Amino acid sequence: MPRFTDRFLSPTPKYREHRASGQAVVTLYGRDVYLGPYGTKASRIEYDRLIGEWLAAGRPAQMPSVQNDTAIVELAAAYRTYARGYYVKHDRPTDTIHQVNRATAIICERYGRTNVNQFTPLAFKAVKADLIGRDMSRRTINHMLSTIRRMFRWGTGEGKVHPAVLQALEAVPNIPKGRGIARELPPVTPVEDWVVDETLPYMSTVVADMVRFQRLTGARPGEVCIIRPRDVDMSGDVWTYRPESHKTEHHDQDRVVFIGPKAQDVLRPYLLRDKEAYCFVPAEAERKRNAARRENRQSPMTPSQAGRHPKASPRRQPGSRYTTDTYRRAVDRAIERANKDRKKEQDPLPHWFPNQIRHATGTDVRKTYGLEGAQVVLGHANANVSQIYAERDLARAREIMQEVG
Repeated sequence: MPRFTDRFLSPTPKYREHRASGQAVVTLYGRDVYLGPYGTKASRIEYDRLIGEWLAAGRPAQMPSVQNDTAIVELAAAYRTYARGYYVKHDRPTDTIHQVNRATAIICERYGRTNVNQFTPLAFKAVKADLIGRDMSRRTINHMLSTIRRMFRWGTGEGKVHPAVLQALEAVPNIPKGRGIARELPPVTPVEDWVVDETLPYMSTVVADMVRFQRLTGARPGEVCIIRPRDVDMSGDVWTYRPESHKTEHHDQDRVVFIGPKAQDVLRPYLLRDKEAYCFVPAEAERKRNAARRENRQSPMTPSQAGRHPKASPRRQPGSRYTTDTYRRAVDRAIERANKDRKKEQDPLPHWFPNQIRHATGTDVRKTYGLEGAQVVLGHANANVSQIYAERDLARAREIMQEVG
């Protein structure tokens, strides 16, 4: 019986060998696509994937076209709208939205009117060079480049960008570490306890207790800011605190902060309030600071000063809780006040920020209880992350090598 053929259907392109290179190759859309070493399982899987997409598209002779009248500024506006709805945690926008706004603004400065399908790898490299010229750090530049790629990936899924454009952009690498192309940020190191102790007297009582609580628990700054009485289980000898929101919750990871006896003594006075209220409140810190200033006043108040009353509606109202930014700024101001009071022969206190307290706790836990102990206390899913937070005990390594080396 003669075999049935349909002259209107294109035959399935064959898997074949490119002898000059030893690669497997298939011809699709009028061009050769290399699949990897000939005869390997990986090249066969890639061939099946490409043929499957080609058959699903209806055996086209040319690569299917997508909408090609979209400018980059239009794609950026649509992606920002998508990001505002997607990058939200507990009805609050995340910091990723700020990264999206900044990265899309930079690409639109140069290529806003360019068609999305005419944005080439050379143009992407020009954007990279522009970021380097702005004296951004290597990590910041790589975040920007990744955000721009995500925008084009989203546009590809929406049918606004040709898939070949995204594939070409992904061939442009980020800046590797140690190449000297962009400046490197210094690694985050743990703050020494004496530095913290010298700074504490210059903080408000509330902020000082936040620092003490974080040092004793290893909590993230954001976790300290949002603690409420309802989030703390006081049923055992060691209390447990489950933050309402935390850094890795979108990865379906649970976070538990364990509160030992010393940290309990710091936190206990702040639990005597409404269960839904935040423990560390800026307005309370302001009241205590003003009360301390009045108590330590050297000269008597004048009649005009005594008759002053606080504004009924001040322009800036204290928030219901600290944020990571206001917490960091409170520490900054305390360091500045401490350095003003230090004598000329004393070196100024080094600048530090709250996340360094977490590094210090991780370092101490690792020294005593090992890497696994630091991992569970800091709440890391991967021990490699704990190695970053918990600095190696070089003094101990020196002692060991003095004995065995």
